[in-house]
Amino acid sequence: MIEILESIRDFTETGGQVLLIIGGLIFVMWLMILERAMYVFVTHKQYKSAVIAKWQARAERSSWNSEQIRQAMISRVSLKLSTGVPIIQSLVALCPLLGLMGTVTGMIEVFDVMAISGSGNARSMASGVSKATIPTMAGMVGALSGVFASTWLARTAKKERASLEDSLRLERKH
Repeated sequence: MIEILESIRDFTETGGQVLLIIGGLIFVMWLMILERAMYVFVTHKQYKSAVIAKWQARAERSSWNSEQIRQAMISRVSLKLSTGVPIIQSLVALCPLLGLMGTVTGMIEVFDVMAISGSGNARSMASGVSKATIPTMAGMVGALSGVFASTWLARTAKKERASLEDSLRLERKH
């Protein structure tokens, strides 16, 4: 366990302070993704069943009022299902931007070393180059992993809304 913490600390020192911010952002993003996934797989199914049962228990399902109640039920379920998805998408978009900020701060360090040493000493510039590349990589990895998850969440919300609309059909008078 101590070896793992030391390797994480070494990686963080190699990537600079921006890497900590990126790591925190990715951690929060994945907490939100996991919370939404748990909602989809556990809570949503129960809530959807309760809404369908409530609709089926209605005696009258063909009037204009019933249509408004149906739309309200669908909207509530859809809103609960898509809560947090825009924030997750924003965090996904923020990951590469923070990686770019790490690149810029790393390159500033490289230029500082070049100004102090007066030449292009590769050994003295290596630290700045790693601080420039590692945050970029971390930001891109975080963004890619988050893109797939946020796309799945958005697609699932859309699919579940369509499924609920089918389940809560109006009974038309002939």
